[in-house]
Amino acid sequence: GDGSAPASGGPGVTSTGDAGGGDREGAQSLARTTDIPVGGGAVFAAQGVVITQPTPGQFKGFDPICTHQNCPVTNVDGGTINCACHGSKFSIEDGSVKTGPATKPLVPKDVKVDGDRITLA
Repeated sequence: GDGSAPASGGPGVTSTGDAGGGDREGAQSLARTTDIPVGGGAVFAAQGVVITQPTPGQFKGFDPICTHQNCPVTNVDGGTINCACHGSKFSIEDGSVKTGPATKPLVPKDVKVDGDRITLA
């Protein structure tokens, strides 16, 4: 448990320390816009954010902790942000609960797009 990702993560879900190869303008640069699929997203657990792209060019940020029992969400798949602990699923558009047992939405986080870089706002 030293922050390593579970081996059961879905395809295409990776955690990278520096996807930009070291050429970052800000210390909070999380990803490039091309890293976040339309209709999907990515979990950046170490940075404490899930970034989604519900529609082309629209990026949303959410807290990666499930509101049911504070488990970390594990992936974004099928249009939802998913928690493997008890099966809760949240909307990639607004963090609302799609499938329980969670009853509260994921807490939104502000993200900013500057060119092709996504950062916490």
